[in-house]
Amino acid sequence: MSKISEVSNWKYSKFLKNEKNNFNKNSILKILPKLFIDEAYNVISRWNNYFPTPLISLKKLSKKLNLNQIFYKDESKRFNLKSFKALGGAYAVEKITDGNKEIIISTATAGNHGRSVAWGSKNLGLNCKIFISKYVSENRAEVMRSFGADVIRVDGNYEDSLNECIRQSKKNNWQIVQDVAWKDYILVPKLTMAGYSVMMKEISEQIKIQKISHIILQAGVGGMAAAMVAGIARYLDHVPQIIVVEPESAACVLASIKNEKIEKILIEKESIMGGMSCGEVSLIPWEILKNSISYCVTVSDEYVSKTVKLLARGEFSSEKIVGGECSTPGIIALIGLCNDKQIKDQINLNVDSNVLLIGCEGDADENLYQELLKKND
Repeated sequence: MSKISEVSNWKYSKFLKNEKNNFNKNSILKILPKLFIDEAYNVISRWNNYFPTPLISLKKLSKKLNLNQIFYKDESKRFNLKSFKALGGAYAVEKITDGNKEIIISTATAGNHGRSVAWGSKNLGLNCKIFISKYVSENRAEVMRSFGADVIRVDGNYEDSLNECIRQSKKNNWQIVQDVAWKDYILVPKLTMAGYSVMMKEISEQIKIQKISHIILQAGVGGMAAAMVAGIARYLDHVPQIIVVEPESAACVLASIKNEKIEKILIEKESIMGGMSCGEVSLIPWEILKNSISYCVTVSDEYVSKTVKLLARGEFSSEKIVGGECSTPGIIALIGLCNDKQIKDQINLNVDSNVLLIGCEGDADENLYQELLKKND
């Protein structure tokens, strides 16, 4: 049985300092403007069943790691969709269609983004086509179908599903609502990111007078991480140290920071953190992240199921938390960094530190979540 005592042996995989780190609030808010951020909050906060998701104190873990506070933003409670992505895709659908019921929506997804787009389309009475790769579970596909979406499985990886989505959308004149930016496709990813920034608005009010010293942000293509950085620029009166965490098998942000340009990497083995298993950082997030993040860190799949179980058993906090596979890397990274005394000192993780982690999903893939809980490790 997993116990908090075992985390003393956990390690991160790679660590990189961003030599180009120069957080500039004005530059960030030129890329994702204050107007976009404020409009997203104003719209989303008026949706049915909107409420700020909990910010939980991981008191047991902060004591174990000798830190002042560890805040965990619990997105398992977001609109019954069990993921922060409910804020992005659905909001972009609403903004881009602007009341036109004739538009057919399309997207490619590893799971949670498609769920948000399908849910948003259903709420607005729109038809929706969702492209998924062979790696996306049937459980995730069924949830999207439950919102009325037509789910099309593509033989290949996420990139293959995106390419097929683009091909068919051009052919059929469908409106793509994607969380990835490319040349001449900028507005929708910005709207999606603006939706995600609602999390930081909530956090800024939940922490009250406390200051966040460090924030660890998951990155796949970088949309959520960049949105939270923009949220920091918009809502916080101080700048924490910003750490991006990725699976060791899909560290496209780290590779790009290291080479000072977008680097496409070859994923030889898909991570169990499927929503983060991405080979290339998106264009708009990169423009924000390249000068804003302090450090990059990568983690192994080895600790994912252990972390899921420790959250579920209340080993990290006074309450039991449902955290899916992509909610784990921030915790894994923080523990690994604290176990390396030299790095811990270098990045000033100490008794005064208030660390923010993003529990970006609950049991969004219920079958996988149960597998991770039952895994014997």
